[in-house]
Amino acid sequence: MKALQYSEYGPSSVLHVVDVPEPQPGAGRIRVAVRAVGVNPFDWKVRSGAFGDTTPSRLPVIPHSDVAGVVDAVGDGVQGVAVGDHVFGVAVGGGAAEFAVLKEWAQMPVDMSFEEAAGLPNVVETAGRALGLLGLEKGQTVLVNGAAGGVGIAAVQLAVSRGATVIGTASERNHDFVRRLGATPVTYGPGLPERVRALAETGEDGAGRGGVDLALDTAGRGAVEELVTLTPTPADVVSIADFEAPKFGARVTDGSEGRAYETLNEAAILYSEGQFTMPVERTFPLAEAAAAHDLSESGHVRGKVVITL
Repeated sequence: MKALQYSEYGPSSVLHVVDVPEPQPGAGRIRVAVRAVGVNPFDWKVRSGAFGDTTPSRLPVIPHSDVAGVVDAVGDGVQGVAVGDHVFGVAVGGGAAEFAVLKEWAQMPVDMSFEEAAGLPNVVETAGRALGLLGLEKGQTVLVNGAAGGVGIAAVQLAVSRGATVIGTASERNHDFVRRLGATPVTYGPGLPERVRALAETGEDGAGRGGVDLALDTAGRGAVEELVTLTPTPADVVSIADFEAPKFGARVTDGSEGRAYETLNEAAILYSEGQFTMPVERTFPLAEAAAAHDLSESGHVRGKVVITL
């Protein structure tokens, strides 16, 4: 089968399409004929060697774990899914290939495209996990820093669906988009705490809502030091991207404390009800995966970059 692969760490030019054996699903897993693959910052950071673990024995690598496709084989012990079903989920052993084995998955809503579905798995799981760690409850106000990025978009919609009031930081060009997600937008940058306090106290529509109860940092651009000044305690701030957050009393989630894959089904249900969306910034064919990585790495993306097969 055709697969995307790299045999050395470095820039996007190390990516090549090669022929590799087809994977087979073990017990508790399924195999899909891949239709689309989501690009996450984690993917190009690993490819670049940014995480420091460049052990040659780990190479070659088939990248990407966010996959949407058609089930074509079911492993022993798997129930609730059949050959021919359309699913999205998390691949093991690499997803950017004609076939991939999934360890976690959810059924795609009938009106969801493969491109949309491929953008969901990791951002939805991460958002669900972070909100769970924060202990978000109905009626609370949560600040989402980076509301127009993949995890931010998912977090805003999940929080709104759970009955929270959401304030989301975003650039001016994304304010209308953030409003459509159900959040009140605020510009990030110098003076953020003052702007957030004003919104939390009066609301964009002038209705008083009290202060900020919780804050989720998805951007990792040094905002945590300011975010902890807005919540009742520093521990009411969770970051998915700033690993220096504990210096300020905030918490970091990296998945080591457990995953929230059940959120995939939650997002699928919300999508079916018209309460969830994940915009696709642009799609690229497998042969142009390097360009997909470059666009994601640029940081100028609303929603997801997707590779199609």
